[in-house]
Amino acid sequence: MSPRPASPYAYAASVMGADLIGRSTAAGDPLGPGGWWLLNEPELHFGDDVVVPDQAGWRRSHMPSVPNVAAFTQAPDWVCEVVSPSTGRIDRSRKMRIYAREGVGHLWIVEPVLRTIEVYRLERSQWVVAAVHGGDDPVHLEPFDAIELDVRRWWLESAQP
Repeated sequence: MSPRPASPYAYAASVMGADLIGRSTAAGDPLGPGGWWLLNEPELHFGDDVVVPDQAGWRRSHMPSVPNVAAFTQAPDWVCEVVSPSTGRIDRSRKMRIYAREGVGHLWIVEPVLRTIEVYRLERSQWVVAAVHGGDDPVHLEPFDAIELDVRRWWLESAQP
């Protein structure tokens, strides 16, 4: 059992999820590409490995409907880890290796206190840095780069170092 995240991390994960779900899930959504199932903290079972990303998404073309299960065995197309001091080592080592092994196409590492977002793309079973963003400027982040995200909404002012 992991400790629950402090407010800057919980807030960033919540607002980011709301922004993405509101803009990327509805098929035919005029504001976004549609075609995604996005879930908060889904439990993923990959053999003996059990991981729970902060956010995960499956393209509807890969998973036409969300199954009624307690845990998913199909790898998502995108995962996001909102990194805190207590989770950073696991998120950046063990979980990144598992996600690469399972063929997750994109991974975001979000650090709310530093206001940074690292975007990774899987190429030939290796993570490649696709982009690094810092601060408050609007961004287009793979694999949701068809939509503009106002990331300043994700950061708590009180969280500044």
